[in-house]
Amino acid sequence: MSESTANSSWARLTDAAVGYDGKAVLKGLTFELPRGRFTAMVGDNGSGKTTLLKTLAGILPAVAGRVELVGASDTPPVLGYVPQRDSLDSVWPLSALEVALMGTYGRLAIGRTFTDAERALTRECLAQTGAADLERKAFSVLSGGQKQRVLIARALATQPEVLLLDEPTAGIDPEATQAVMELLARLHRERHLTILMVNHDLPLARKHATNVLRVADGQVNFETTAQLGTP
Repeated sequence: MSESTANSSWARLTDAAVGYDGKAVLKGLTFELPRGRFTAMVGDNGSGKTTLLKTLAGILPAVAGRVELVGASDTPPVLGYVPQRDSLDSVWPLSALEVALMGTYGRLAIGRTFTDAERALTRECLAQTGAADLERKAFSVLSGGQKQRVLIARALATQPEVLLLDEPTAGIDPEATQAVMELLARLHRERHLTILMVNHDLPLARKHATNVLRVADGQVNFETTAQLGTP
């Protein structure tokens, strides 16, 4: 199955299998992911959505086959990753700004100092996600929706070509859910950002995504948003 030509794809899977500890959850995957789209990956719990996303993010190795990532200049694309949960608040007493600053280099480092340019970039990302007024607040005291805005800002601070999100609306209230989805749609529209989002809310995915990657019964298939949620 192919959704796009090679020149417009950021990920190509060839007879790939993804899973944990060498055990495949999904196998025989051959498809391409289109650049420039807002793709919602939907499916039941346990279907393999997060496993596939983590494999594309480079967090998990492919069990078999080939997973190739291609940037706009034929080099691997810069990825921004937003996990479903982040335990930073229980480990370090960081401010929202400090969490977002981590995106400028991807990990904490003892003694690491930030440049003025990194701080300016990060503050711009916080502003883009509507979190500029949160920068001095402790990350641990933020609401679920506020944390998601900060984590999206952190991912944007990597200056990614592709933004990967694992259920960004999980565990937050309906108002915050709508705000996060509208934010992602705006980032896709205004920044021309490629987005792949795992999501379980079919109506929201139908409303905001441009196309759908449905994971079911060990198979992965593309659908239009108009088809989403139909038998």
